[in-house]
Amino acid sequence: MISEEEVRHVASLARLGLTEDEVKKMSGQLDAILESIDQIGELDLEDVPPTANALNLTNVLRPDEPHECLPPEEALSTAPDAADDLFAVPRID
Repeated sequence: MISEEEVRHVASLARLGLTEDEVKKMSGQLDAILESIDQIGELDLEDVPPTANALNLTNVLRPDEPHECLPPEEALSTAPDAADDLFAVPRID
């Protein structure tokens, strides 16, 4: 289904540098993935409701509650560089 040229094209779009061995391997793997998707497409899913989470979980995290802030001296105590009570980082051009 997927040609090696198509794999090279997709790899180029994704900015992936693949060797020729990787291109051949990916071609076979992508074929297997597409065959699996085709099998799913053959299923009768008319009565299956769309689902975002199959486990039907709700938020399992603790409530977000405000706490005291760290004093600037403590927050910056392990920083490699600080200036005016701020983290100093290299400039990005």
